[in-house]
Amino acid sequence: MASTKMEVGPDGVAVITLCYPPLNALHPDLLRSLFRHLSEAHGDGRVKAVVVIGSNNNFSPGFDIQQFRKGSGGGGIDGSINDAICAVLEGGAKPTVAAINGVALGGGLEVAMGCNARVCTPGTRLGLPELQLGIIPGFGGTQRLPRLVGLQKAVEMMLTSTPIKAPAAAKLGLVDEVVPLEQLLDAAKHHALDIAEGRRPRNLSLVRTDRLEPLAEAMAILDFSRAQASKRARNLQHPHLCLDAIQVGVTDGGIAGLKAEGAAFAAAAALDTHKALVHIFFAQRSTKKVRGVTDAGLSPRKIKCVAVLGGGLMGSGIVTALVLNGVDAILKEIKQPFLEAGMGRVRANLASRVKKGAMTQADADAAMARVTGTLDYSHFKRADMVIEAALEDIGLKQKIFVELEGACRPDCILTTNTSTIDINLVGAKTRAQDRVLGAHFFSPAHIMPLLEIVKTEHTSAQVLLDTLALSSVIKKTPVVVGNCTGFAVNRVFFPYTMAACMLVDMGADPLLIDKVILGFGMPMGPFRLSDLVGSDIGMHVGKNFVESFSDRVYVSQLIPLLNQHKRLGEKTGSGFYKYDAKRRASPDAELLPLIDESRRSAGLAMPGKPPALSPKDIVDFIFLPVINEGCRVVAEGIVDKPEDLDVASVMSFGFPAYRGGLIFYADLLGADYIVRRLRAFAGMVGPKHAGFFEPCAYLADAARTGSKLEAGVPASSKL
Repeated sequence: MASTKMEVGPDGVAVITLCYPPLNALHPDLLRSLFRHLSEAHGDGRVKAVVVIGSNNNFSPGFDIQQFRKGSGGGGIDGSINDAICAVLEGGAKPTVAAINGVALGGGLEVAMGCNARVCTPGTRLGLPELQLGIIPGFGGTQRLPRLVGLQKAVEMMLTSTPIKAPAAAKLGLVDEVVPLEQLLDAAKHHALDIAEGRRPRNLSLVRTDRLEPLAEAMAILDFSRAQASKRARNLQHPHLCLDAIQVGVTDGGIAGLKAEGAAFAAAAALDTHKALVHIFFAQRSTKKVRGVTDAGLSPRKIKCVAVLGGGLMGSGIVTALVLNGVDAILKEIKQPFLEAGMGRVRANLASRVKKGAMTQADADAAMARVTGTLDYSHFKRADMVIEAALEDIGLKQKIFVELEGACRPDCILTTNTSTIDINLVGAKTRAQDRVLGAHFFSPAHIMPLLEIVKTEHTSAQVLLDTLALSSVIKKTPVVVGNCTGFAVNRVFFPYTMAACMLVDMGADPLLIDKVILGFGMPMGPFRLSDLVGSDIGMHVGKNFVESFSDRVYVSQLIPLLNQHKRLGEKTGSGFYKYDAKRRASPDAELLPLIDESRRSAGLAMPGKPPALSPKDIVDFIFLPVINEGCRVVAEGIVDKPEDLDVASVMSFGFPAYRGGLIFYADLLGADYIVRRLRAFAGMVGPKHAGFFEPCAYLADAARTGSKLEAGVPASSKL
């Protein structure tokens, strides 16, 4: 139960403790209890001052995020909370001091700033990360933080959602004292009594102006911040709403600023962005819950040592991810120069982190000491898991897995990092298929956050549970998927480049397509992405989808022509773009003859007349086939639940998180809209290519019944 408790000591200090395990999130019931106890303290003749502290050695991580899932957004936050903070926390009869340990984030910091002073411990983190959820600070943070740390730092903290640590907070003036944990409560009490007895000033941060920059400088800071927000947060309104509220406070005072903050908060909470980011927040945390695995009453076995076969970019990245998180690694190669190169890559990955200040040299040395290099299987009895990261060759992988079955313990989990090959084929020649699965990392493996765990019909629940547990240890977000061509991520996105190539064959400019898709929120357009990956890789991977899904693919000559002319992308200096020595892209006129040849082969372009498509048309033409394939993946049970595909799309291909992931975005558009648009596009390209746009049964059913795609698979469309 969320509540507070109050104790009045013989010194006249009322200690109000926030109580909502585990971290004291600010549930509405807790806030009501806090304000009730504050009112009681102000009316109690025994009380001289008040200290607010958190239970379980933590102050508060902020407002209870679960509340954001209710109703229309915003969690029910309204002006009454700010009124209470002003009346009984900041401006009541008795002074208040926040005693902070652990974290004071979001609403937690806003409550602390509402107190007349703040005392914290050395390890405390303080910040306002609300913009990560598509809203703005709503408990006075837009007004009080600038008055405590200055406008420039406050804007930086809010727009980047970056917390600061106790020493910086003390230097900036956000906290008044930093003391050891064992002294925290006593120090806060003494500080509170000093204020009550006139030895220290009582500060009301809402009306302070001494740390605000002069008006002209403040306005320049806000103008610059708006320009930066427009550049770095394309398509997002809530950073500007935050800045608007801050500006009112700067120009018209804190009280007016609070009113503006309330209006801006309500406007942000009503946006789809807020709903999308809250959805992704919870979806990320639900991928580790898998039906038939995490609810089967099993306990995960600890994986202490993992062997990795192959020391290339992928294998060395996987080893780096392991040793960075305390897991011993064995790196096997077939020749000494290859092994030395692989070990060198791991060492370079660690050195890069040292250079960036992400770890110390001593920690890097300790991580490197966890790696054992080998040219044979002599160390493999130590391994609890093996991750094969060899070439994409079925025969080679089958040979390796037969060798692994003999070299490893009978309880060792055998995984492959393949992105294209059927997992059953990889383990087909072993008698260990119950402990064979795919562990598909994304490159660079020590940086990219997603791990696609590919199960077969033979994979045991225990093996899946153990692999899920390892993903947590190495700080990856896992998505358990079924075994099919491309698994979940690559399969869902195969229409992405195909649709873009179809548009070019119809007469559209590839540079314009890239610009539009970048504007939609993707990290780069499909043609810039092709150059990054390599058109040779794209052609190889594309063949798998052409063979597996021949009824709904588009085969353009664009990619084959690039391969024929050795325009493989960045690595050869040219592809859809040309590249300088620093791999900066620019248009290349030499691409135009290849585009013309592809268009002649396709026969889709109107002579001298490019298709009249708006940016919205281009986005729909490219993404609606991707959504359609995503619906097939949901209907076939390739993912455990639709939101898993949302997480995978955001964390792999960079689908904008503020759109909620692929299926959430589809629901924002509506299934009926998607089906109508797909059928219109089919009409544009004619019967030969209409299959590319044919709505799947799951999508068509949702359009007919008006149901949400995120709801899961209706009985009528289970495959």
